[in-house]
Amino acid sequence: MSLLDRVRVCQRRNLARHPRFVVADTAVGWVRPDIADRLRGFPGTFVVGDGTVRLDPRLADFDSRSRAVEAVLLELKDEGLVPGWRNEAYPVGTDFHLPPLLKMERAAVPGFGVRAYGVHINGHVETRPGSNDGLQVWVGKRSRSKPTAPGKLDHLVAGGQPFGVGLMDNVVKECAEEAAIPESLARTARPAGFVSYVMENEEGIRNDVLFVYDLAVPADFVPVNTDGEIEDFYLWPLERVFETLTSGEDFKFNVALVAIDFLVRRGLIPPEDPDYLAIVHGLRLDAAAL
Repeated sequence: MSLLDRVRVCQRRNLARHPRFVVADTAVGWVRPDIADRLRGFPGTFVVGDGTVRLDPRLADFDSRSRAVEAVLLELKDEGLVPGWRNEAYPVGTDFHLPPLLKMERAAVPGFGVRAYGVHINGHVETRPGSNDGLQVWVGKRSRSKPTAPGKLDHLVAGGQPFGVGLMDNVVKECAEEAAIPESLARTARPAGFVSYVMENEEGIRNDVLFVYDLAVPADFVPVNTDGEIEDFYLWPLERVFETLTSGEDFKFNVALVAIDFLVRRGLIPPEDPDYLAIVHGLRLDAAAL
């Protein structure tokens, strides 16, 4: 398996069979077909037509939309259409920096194909700052009880971006929960861009933007998971990350993208690689163009 194959895993989708989710005359996602069919039973909240699922226009503000959608989602949860309920709200809209149109339970987000955001932190140990000589990366192994990608390899820290929480505050929170990283160290994480993708899986449409951070951790630091989401940590040379990415699908699908982005930025995937342009282009998809 090549690195380009790993990128293309996150490009697999058939959007034509998913009705567009429209809120306030704005297309914000793609609804999973079985959910779209069930939403016909909630005419006071959703209007299901040919190729679209619209939020009733009488729901004209953030609060009324959020309350109405939550009531429906709770019923879908009881019916098994929204598994893995988190009690965590995500914003729904078209741009991270614009006011959201409503908020929605995290577990339902892929079923409606709305854009979700997250923070992914490359935790690395550098014996020679700025050099790849001796560079090591912390890799986590996800708990087998996780609803998404159980047992797959992960970053030192990664997490979704909830409604009403700032990016750096979320970095600090996730660092504490997932690896017992003190706030003073977590706040030294450097923004390093983003990766984005739109892919179809059993959940629905994953329409994600992942804000990437690099965090240099001391050589004597040992992460300890505190929230039960990671069952083990490994400190790997960067070359082993490269080899693992190209030998199979041990890494969670989106973690692979962020790891590949790190390899590009550290020069392990040079511009001379025949797949270089396709890899870099494939790491950042503009969902608005679909």
